[in-house]
Amino acid sequence: MGEKLQKYKDQGVEEVVFGDIFLEDVREYREKNLARIGMRGIFPLWGRDTKELASNFVKLGFKAIVTCVDSKALDRSFVGRIIDEQFLSDLPEGVDHCGENGEFHSFVYDGPIFKKPISFERGEVVLREDRFWYIDLI
Repeated sequence: MGEKLQKYKDQGVEEVVFGDIFLEDVREYREKNLARIGMRGIFPLWGRDTKELASNFVKLGFKAIVTCVDSKALDRSFVGRIIDEQFLSDLPEGVDHCGENGEFHSFVYDGPIFKKPISFERGEVVLREDRFWYIDLI
């Protein structure tokens, strides 16, 4: 991380924005690495309610697809789904609505700040490490 960010630091960038919400160890890791090169982390979503964040994300018109699912939290059927109100209501009890505990990962491909949507096609769904379902985006 430091090696990649150093080139931006050399160009005058002093702060990096992260979307982390509540995992203290992740925040500490990021801040420690940034401090090594004299940069600072900004966490605008820190401490926010994840159900509210996810719902607002959808209501604002952002579009994302689930690209990876931890099979210990969700079944295969969740990978490749669009994050919408139905997706959020289908999440089982105990699964964070933003996937903050690593239950799922996503790719945002459209929304109000995009000039145009990023086009893609769904590819193959594969299980890796006997635990994580991934979908290729082509």
